[in-house]
Amino acid sequence: MKVSLPFKTLQWVGGTDGFLRIIDQTALPDEEVYLDLRTVDELFDAIKRLSIRGAPAIGVAAAYGLVIALKDAGGDTKELKGKVKETAGRLKSVRPTAVNLFHGINTVQEEVLSLSDETDPAEFKKVVLSAAMRLQAEDEEMCEKLGSLGAELIEDNSTVLTNCNAGALATCGIGTALACVYTAASQDKRIHVVCCETRPLLQGARLSTWELKKAGILTTLICDNMAGTLMRTGRISAIFVGADRIAANGDVANKIGTYPLAVLANAHSVPFYVVAPSSSFDLNISSGEEIPIEERSASEIIFVRGKVRIAPDGISVYNPAFDVTPSNLITAIIWEGGILKPPYRPEEIKKAISKGSNCADKENPLHHRYKQF
Repeated sequence: MKVSLPFKTLQWVGGTDGFLRIIDQTALPDEEVYLDLRTVDELFDAIKRLSIRGAPAIGVAAAYGLVIALKDAGGDTKELKGKVKETAGRLKSVRPTAVNLFHGINTVQEEVLSLSDETDPAEFKKVVLSAAMRLQAEDEEMCEKLGSLGAELIEDNSTVLTNCNAGALATCGIGTALACVYTAASQDKRIHVVCCETRPLLQGARLSTWELKKAGILTTLICDNMAGTLMRTGRISAIFVGADRIAANGDVANKIGTYPLAVLANAHSVPFYVVAPSSSFDLNISSGEEIPIEERSASEIIFVRGKVRIAPDGISVYNPAFDVTPSNLITAIIWEGGILKPPYRPEEIKKAISKGSNCADKENPLHHRYKQF
């Protein structure tokens, strides 16, 4: 059964002279506001300030950024190629941890830069748009595949814990981690989702609860420091999270707070699943030690939603946006080609991802016995 949700995270409007419409995630949950991005500057700022976020979503948005860059560009195709390269370099700098950003840009670049310099400029612009649209369609299909695979690991009457937002708001489709929940619910499984608030920007509280409520999923919000108590008292059946980058050895960079959840899950024998597309794998790095970690403004911690001060002037602040979870704490990595399980050997991961083969072990691993919430 195909799952549908009552909102669209991003969509292209019009032809080569069109614009990108996104839901402004900084306004949620108070208002459902849409922004029309017509310039590269507007797109860059929207990604930087997290109006659009989530690794798969910003990868597709950046691809559309190359279309936007060419809207009013004149000259021949050789000059348009130069514009694509210039814009690609700028957009790659906006958020360094999510490898999907680079994947989206590189996928479009590789296709269009291979065209002859003699290509008609109008046709060149159409090819760029078609490449970006195809990337979006592939992302939507990827979400459905992730949901189908992950739903096999969710039993009826399960309580699933998640952090940040790895749902529809993070992708072009129904999400990554939350796609598993939506698909399981569509199979008439009774699912209860527990969302960690996800300090400091509260993506769990503001975004995940918003979209889960829209989808009619029973949801409970907790503070980040409450997750361990729920696991110790046997009230969590499994943890499902997304990923911004996965190293060749299976180490995972994801939203800050993911690593302590994995440690707690391991201590309490709760399955810990990572759900991400193949575009989130960076097979050029051997381990999570090589993943660049974005550090964000101190104001995100000192102020709640930029308004209420909760710390004194002059206090030192450390604000990494992501952490790295070692692969030995991960029960399984679900990607669109199957389910990777430990031991995570770089050569096997590289072989599976490069071939897009199904490496799934269809048997449900370790269904944790837990108490109803």
